[in-house]
Amino acid sequence: MSKLPVDERDKKKPETLKSIYAEISPLLGIGAQLAAAMVLMVFLGNWLDERFGKQPLFVILCSAIGLSAGIYNLIRTVNDYEKKKKE
Repeated sequence: MSKLPVDERDKKKPETLKSIYAEISPLLGIGAQLAAAMVLMVFLGNWLDERFGKQPLFVILCSAIGLSAGIYNLIRTVNDYEKKKKE
């Protein structure tokens, strides 16, 4: 067994579970945010369809808006995470 200097051993310490979760925490909720955006917009579209009598129109439009907003948020979150990781 080789003896490393103290400072070399400190560099090779494994990350704790808490530090790993702290690092990836912004990414843990991305799927839920995407799903929530879609579901809320589908309900809004359904309500608008019932109110104005334009059956599939508003559901389709609101679903597209919800999907676009969810994907935009996903890309923005991942880009912010990558920037922080590089620093």
